[in-house]
Amino acid sequence: MASAQPPKHPQIVRPSLEGGFPEHIAIIMDGNGRWARRRKLPRVMGHRQGIDSVREITTECARMGVKSLTLYAFSVENWSRPAEETGTLMSLLERFMVKERKTLEDNAVRLRCIGRLDDLPAAALAELRRTEELTANNTGLVLRLALSYGSRAELGDACRALALDVAAGKLTADEIGDETLRQYLYDPDTPDPDLLIRTAGEMRLSNFLLWQISYSELFVTEKCWPDFRRSELLEALRQYAGRQRRFGGLVPETSGEPDLVADGDREQRASG
Repeated sequence: MASAQPPKHPQIVRPSLEGGFPEHIAIIMDGNGRWARRRKLPRVMGHRQGIDSVREITTECARMGVKSLTLYAFSVENWSRPAEETGTLMSLLERFMVKERKTLEDNAVRLRCIGRLDDLPAAALAELRRTEELTANNTGLVLRLALSYGSRAELGDACRALALDVAAGKLTADEIGDETLRQYLYDPDTPDPDLLIRTAGEMRLSNFLLWQISYSELFVTEKCWPDFRRSELLEALRQYAGRQRRFGGLVPETSGEPDLVADGDREQRASG
């Protein structure tokens, strides 16, 4: 069994932005297949190019001082794809874990994985667990990979575990509230995402962190995931910095709004 390395601490260089900065970013990495198809390449080439984006965005978030980054890497629904494609994706995942350990270590990144991980091939799961153990003491960005993940599956698993504890007399129905249920989610101690990014222009949530993104700010870009790099991340951060998070309440009117807020956002907020 691998043992954790001595703790590494990040060197933070936060971008100069007026306004808020997200502590937790979640990303639906969409568009690998479309990226490849537009270039008349096999789908696998889109997935391989997408790995470069994973590396760059993880490194940039670590250097900027983001505390958590959750990447939607493989959904429970993705198992319905052709076996050849899912097999290729699992092989890429396994190789990524081996190849990128040094990058994670150099940037003080700690790896965690969420989802129905027992569904993964044994070889890929073993490399994931090894990387989790090796990076366990790192104190920088927590990189969470959502693998064989679906939010409905997560909530179903949580409810089953909760029901078993009620049946065993460990708690009563009257004791169950939002925070109680949260403790049965895959990673209950990680704060909810502040910013949810989706690539490839799709306007849907795709069964991703539905409990956790109740009040997340959304950023959708037309860029496919293989083309999503530092400049696109900075644009998402600029837009986030110019927003006022309400969490269902009202925000007092101010004399002016940050220059980073687009005119359309001003009009929408004024009429909201």
